[in-house]
Order: sequence, then structure tokens, then C-alpha cells
Amino acid sequence: MKRSTRRQRVALVVLLLVAAVFVTLDAKGNGFGGVRSGAQAVFGPVQRGLSAVFSPVGRLLGAIPHLATSRRDIEELRRQNDDLRRQLAERALHADRTGQLHDLTLLAGLGRYRVLPAAVVGLGPSLGFEWTATIDAGSTDGVKPDMTVLTGAGLVGRVKQVSAATSLIVLAGDPAATVGARMAGTGELGLVTGGGTGSMSLTLLNPNAVVRPGDRLVTGPYGQSTYVAGVPIGEVIGVGTGGAGPPTATVRPYVQFTRLDVVGVVLVGPRTDPRDSVLPPPPPATSAPGTSTPATSTPGTSAPTVASTTGSPR
Repeated sequence: MKRSTRRQRVALVVLLLVAAVFVTLDAKGNGFGGVRSGAQAVFGPVQRGLSAVFSPVGRLLGAIPHLATSRRDIEELRRQNDDLRRQLAERALHADRTGQLHDLTLLAGLGRYRVLPAAVVGLGPSLGFEWTATIDAGSTDGVKPDMTVLTGAGLVGRVKQVSAATSLIVLAGDPAATVGARMAGTGELGLVTGGGTGSMSLTLLNPNAVVRPGDRLVTGPYGQSTYVAGVPIGEVIGVGTGGAGPPTATVRPYVQFTRLDVVGVVLVGPRTDPRDSVLPPPPPATSAPGTSTPATSTPGTSAPTVASTTGSPR
């Protein structure tokens, strides 16, 4: 028993001495440099590979408690994004309608029309007509059948049917619609027929009348037509080849009937014929080099007193 105890003490002393030597060498920094470098060279790639494999798993496991919160945050961001898109669309629509109302007010002032602004709420065939539109203004707003409807660009059509809150408009582009027209400048009278999405057709009453591309048309004559006088209809873009009958021409309407939004119902027409004053100024004529073009005044370019309007697009 004593021999065994002595051997254990000797072994303990030896181990302590060896440990002291190792600590001293490691403190100096160069005792186990080679061993350490070799171990890193052997086990380093293995350690990095294991880290690359298990690190994403660790992050995923750590994110599990936050998944519900992240999902709520994503849904909130989507809701905010949808709200912003809707606000931008509403602002764009408001700005566009503001511009349409401005143009409508300007045209009403030039023609001395008193108009009721309204919004188009429906577009489609009705009452045997192919091209009709429904507006959100009716008899309670003072609308009556056969009233003229226009935009800031020109003629839209006429009121066909009226209810308390809405009205049905037959568009001037309907193939069954015919509008009494007058050529700007010459005053020649004719009939314009709708062409759907295509061009309109003009037939002049005077067989000897002259019509050229660029000629512009307005409603008329004053007091002799279903429509109020002076409303711009369109511009001649082609002339018929001629023949025994009266001259004919192709007309491009000023109004795009498939893109109607804000319109105006003429509640009270002008006291006198506005003639060509509502038409926009014609494009300036080009002159040859070295020559001057005399200044001419265009009817309707002076600032008029803008006619009052009632109501607003709903």
C-alpha cells in the first residue's frame, strides 16, 4: 500500500513538472507553433465546411420565433404599397379631370354657353343606337331631351332620354346620327354623319361648293339645328373624287368618343351665333424664305367673359 502511494506521488510530481514546461513554452509563443499550424491546416477546411452547412440552419431555426411578426410586417408593407398606388391613381385622375373642366369652361366662355358639367358613367348601345353614353345628370339638374352635349374639344352629341338622376346621350359618332354643319370661313352648309370609331362623312348642300383638306366645321346654322350653333365638330382630312352629286369629304372629329369622361350639357345656348369664335386658332401658314406673312386676327382669340357653369362631375 505504501509503495503504491509513493508511485502515485512520483507520477503526480512528474506530471506537474511537464505541465509547467508546457505552460512556459506556450507563453513564449513558439513552443507549439508548428503543432498548432499543422492542426489548423488539417482541421481548418473541415471546420469551415461544417460552418457553411450548419450556419444557415442555425439562422433558420433562430428566425422561427419571428416568422409571425415578419409575415405581419410584409402584409402591412403590401397594404401601404396598395394605398400609395391608389392615391397616385386618384391624384392623376383628379388632375386629368381638372384639365378637362378647364377646357370645358374655356369653350363655354367662347361660345357664351351655360353648361352643366357631368361625368360619363356608361358607354354602349341603347334605344336602337350603336353609340350612346350615360351621364350622371338628369331632370333634377335641369337636363332635357335634345340638349347639346360637348367637351372642351368639341361636339359630343345630344340628349336622347332623361331620368331623374341620369341622361342618355346619342353620340355624334353614331352611324345613324346626322349633324347640321357649317364650314368655317366660307359658311357653306352641309350634313355630317357619324362613322363609329372611324371618320365622319360630310355632304355639302351646295353642288358648286369647294372643300379642301384642313377646312374646319362647326354646328349650325343658328336657330335652324337641333344642336346649338358654333360647336366645333372636326376637320376635313379627305375630299371626294367628285361626280354628279354634291361635294363630299371625310372629317376627323375633334372629340374621341371612346375616351369620354367629363362632358358639359348646354342648358342655355348663346343669344347670337358665335360663328367660328369657338374654334381653336388655325395652325400658322408657312411662308417662302424671304417673304413675310401679314398678321391676321383669328376670331375667338380674344379673352371672353367665361360663362358660368353649375354643378360638378360626380
